[in-house]
Amino acid sequence: MPFLRFLRENAPFLMAGILLSFLSSFGQTFFISIFGGEIRAAFGLSNGEWGGIYTLGTGASAVLMLLAGGLTDRFRVRFLGTLVVGLLGLACFAMALNPWAVALPFVILALRFFGQGMTSTVSIVAMARWFVSTRGRALAIAALGFSFGEATLPLTFVWLKRHIDWHFLWLGAGVFCLLMLPVLLGLLRLERTPLAVAEDHTSTGMDSRHWTRIEALKSPLFWSLSLAMMLMPAFSTAFWFHQVHFAEVKGWDHLALVAVFPFGTLALVISTQAFGWAIDRWGVIRLLPVYLLPFALGFMAHAQADHVWWSAFGIILMGISGGGQSTIPAACWAQFFGTRHIGAIKSTVVSLMVLGSAIGPGLTGWLIDLGFPLPSQLWAYAAIFLLASGAMILPLRGAANRLSAAP
Repeated sequence: MPFLRFLRENAPFLMAGILLSFLSSFGQTFFISIFGGEIRAAFGLSNGEWGGIYTLGTGASAVLMLLAGGLTDRFRVRFLGTLVVGLLGLACFAMALNPWAVALPFVILALRFFGQGMTSTVSIVAMARWFVSTRGRALAIAALGFSFGEATLPLTFVWLKRHIDWHFLWLGAGVFCLLMLPVLLGLLRLERTPLAVAEDHTSTGMDSRHWTRIEALKSPLFWSLSLAMMLMPAFSTAFWFHQVHFAEVKGWDHLALVAVFPFGTLALVISTQAFGWAIDRWGVIRLLPVYLLPFALGFMAHAQADHVWWSAFGIILMGISGGGQSTIPAACWAQFFGTRHIGAIKSTVVSLMVLGSAIGPGLTGWLIDLGFPLPSQLWAYAAIFLLASGAMILPLRGAANRLSAAP
């Protein structure tokens, strides 16, 4: 199908996916972390204590995702999407109004669960189920919302912090989420076929069948891939979360560092579309072992950077891998395990990725407090990415055989 025709015929559904992925930004680390300095100052927290609170809240979100992620198999996007966006808006209000350090983990839990967890999952699962032959293209387009948020929100809000109290900025984020509810309802006033619930059973996985979540969890392929996919949210979250510390260690102004983030977002947008096209052209098996490699190189660039432009280069490399992370995971689970239980399977993967994003900031913050600055840690994290990429090769060969052998 020609690209423009594809956009025209599916515009409301693609726009809904874009909007949901954009709104998830308010629960993503790249947004929350820009307020890290103000939050630490307001509650008297060290880097390690703030990282520990973030780990606690995000870890609890990962557990909740295991329980709630299967809701995407039971409820339509029109209902579930508007529900989680409304609750995300309330979580933003909680961040603005909370006066107690003891309540901070619960606020982080709400932001992470309704933002990074459920809002992004609803968008991804809808694209994976609504589209079959053009799944990669649809996932890539929906991911543009996340890319736009990553490009615009950090720079905008870091600048706004210089003129407006940070509490009011969180109130504004909550109001914006609530204002988007009628927009989302309008886009989804008609249901798409295949339906956005588990009624479409036409796209099977390995062995020409649909795998349940329990069956997928027993598969070595699931664990080799999902553990590798945990690495990017774990260590990219650590980098974004401790960006203020990173700028301080390098001797750079925080705004100067944030100003180069859009270069990474541009790379993310381009690579997301490129990976989406590549998925439809070659499938995910050829792409999985290589998409994390630019991220490893990006961390190496950050580690040795003596000027902010070296970090700009590192952020571009991170953006290239981010394009793969935005499209490949959703497409691969549908390809390997089918679409009937994709919501439950995907929610488990998201839970693991959220768990990774919980571990990263806490681990790096603890190491920072012990005297290991973030740039020194990045070399080790880069090596882990390289090892994980190699570890996927053999399981993927087995999966390829089972897919090709299917009648």
